[in-house]
Amino acid sequence: MLKTKSEKQTAHSDIQFLQEKYNDLLKQLSEDNKLLLKEWEKLKERYSKDKYEYIVRDKVIQQNLTSKSLSGTNIPKVILPKYKDWGDILQWQLQENIPGQFPYTAGVFDLKREGEDPTRMFAGEGGPERTNKRFHYVSVDQPAKRLSTAFDSVTLYGEDPDHRPDIYGKIGNAGVSIATVDDAKKLYSGFDLCDPKTSVSMTINGPAPMLLAFFMNAAIDQQCEKYIEEHNLWDKVKEIQQSKFKQHKPIYNDTSIPNILPEGNTELGLKLLGLSGDEVLPKEIYEQIKAQALAQVRGTVQADILKEDQAQNTCIFSTEFALKLMGDVQEYFIQQKIRNFYSVSISGYHIAEAGANPITQLAFTLANGFTYVEYYVSRGMHIDDFAPNLSFFFSNGMDPEYSVIGRVARRIWAKAMKHKYKANDRSQKLKYHIQTSGRSLHAQEIDFNDIRTTLQALYAIYDNCNSLHTNAYDEAITTPTEESVRRAMAIQLIINRELGSAKTENFIQGSFIIEELTNLVEEAVMVEFDRITERGGVLGAMERMYQRNKIQEESLHYESLKHNGDLPIVGVNTFLNKKGSPTIIPAEVIRSTAEEKEQQIKNVQAFWKRNEHKSDEMLKRLKKVAINNKNLFKELMETVKYCSLGQITHALYEVGGQYRRSM
Repeated sequence: MLKTKSEKQTAHSDIQFLQEKYNDLLKQLSEDNKLLLKEWEKLKERYSKDKYEYIVRDKVIQQNLTSKSLSGTNIPKVILPKYKDWGDILQWQLQENIPGQFPYTAGVFDLKREGEDPTRMFAGEGGPERTNKRFHYVSVDQPAKRLSTAFDSVTLYGEDPDHRPDIYGKIGNAGVSIATVDDAKKLYSGFDLCDPKTSVSMTINGPAPMLLAFFMNAAIDQQCEKYIEEHNLWDKVKEIQQSKFKQHKPIYNDTSIPNILPEGNTELGLKLLGLSGDEVLPKEIYEQIKAQALAQVRGTVQADILKEDQAQNTCIFSTEFALKLMGDVQEYFIQQKIRNFYSVSISGYHIAEAGANPITQLAFTLANGFTYVEYYVSRGMHIDDFAPNLSFFFSNGMDPEYSVIGRVARRIWAKAMKHKYKANDRSQKLKYHIQTSGRSLHAQEIDFNDIRTTLQALYAIYDNCNSLHTNAYDEAITTPTEESVRRAMAIQLIINRELGSAKTENFIQGSFIIEELTNLVEEAVMVEFDRITERGGVLGAMERMYQRNKIQEESLHYESLKHNGDLPIVGVNTFLNKKGSPTIIPAEVIRSTAEEKEQQIKNVQAFWKRNEHKSDEMLKRLKKVAINNKNLFKELMETVKYCSLGQITHALYEVGGQYRRSM
């Protein structure tokens, strides 16, 4: 039917009105949002191809975008929504987006690294030799060596092994005993610490700068060994060794299997025991090797002193001095261009283990992270020079909020970094390690613990964690055995390598409950931020013991529900076996032996004797640096060559003050 002239004019008028309305609405969109909408079709096309290319530090990486199931189905690694409406598309990109794109809700990398599982297993017991043996056991046949180190309480409090009654029984129990740079060399021997596939995490806080200096020197001296080998300089080194070691040369000696190296230990790191590379190589060669080693070494040191005050209690220095040490470490990292090592692991795990619920864990941890950012910025460091060196560490329990803890953390961090601190893309990416909940391990029906750990690991892998430790089922009653550690590792290997749904890297995106939980948890975290702010920020709240009190209240709430049965825990307060599911007593409790304790004491005493001509001078130098407010970590890199952990700790007490809790 033909339209009249009047009808055509009306239609033209309507179209003109809609065009004007469209243009008005378009003007309200920011240029960034217009670009997101414009690029949407290109993005969909990019992810519909067989291969995906992206750039990491000037390297072009190419990976498959699908995997094939046994049925022949092509399973996409990343799936995009089928939205048509611009509002839906824009909201999804601003709040969710694909992995590797702001606000990184789904993950900070475009795709997971191929040939490297996120496995990072925690170990530490006895002397450095025994833990070294365990490290080689847990990493056998693994293409990437990702080690995580637990230290004994003597080390955690910055003391040396000794016959003192309050020290002796703790040497090498519930962690490894490390008192000198030689101990660190033994601990990580056989692992090339500068290999890009080797990564070391150290769970140490109060004396973290000293242990980090031990580690860095061990890595440097490994590279010195390789240089000496390549240039046939061992004869010269042996002359220096004979001159220095008049009596006993330091050796690697596992008291359970004397004079035998564990399988996989290539002896790398053991040939310069008792010596530093700068004692055997020309200064310019040593400095060149040192710079290369520091640029290559990968890993993390925990060093989170705020969380220690709030939850774990291994503070040794005054809070102000501890923060200065952390700042000095980061400043040194910037100066030395150390980009692959995280200077702090901002930790919620211990907050959760002390009793906090998942929302409190996340809020306190992020608040601590922002406090470090403010402190480093106040010292004149540029946000993009240090933010990429920050990492995070969370617990995963059974609560529903744990299924989105990584998503919420990444989104909040990215938005704050971008909009408040004007940081670059790399600084916006929050990278974190997950450990399954220790508190959820029970001493009754311990076999059920593996089931809980499996579910918690699934939460973590679906949420795109960057590394993962799965607890062993028997940790509720003893130090894990080789058998239980192997089972714990198998949990995540089975999920990563066998579970079909884990092949899709944004598997939980698009779920109604996941999106709702993400928004609810984000809102709850923001409310907790307000409570902390009202109390003068993190440090002000700590003075009032706000964090400790809240953690204790939430711990009491959990325990009350567990004991009255309102919180069902299978094999503990419900579904008991015929015997009532009694607490299981371990057949053997793994502890350090008397031989290991005595060996560690003798080793540290021999270290003192060897370096007595130099140690006093080095400690005086260190204290002078502290008094003059210079960089302590730069000096510690030299101090640890001649002084033990305990010697350094007590010297720093004199200039930095000892920790005293606010009451």
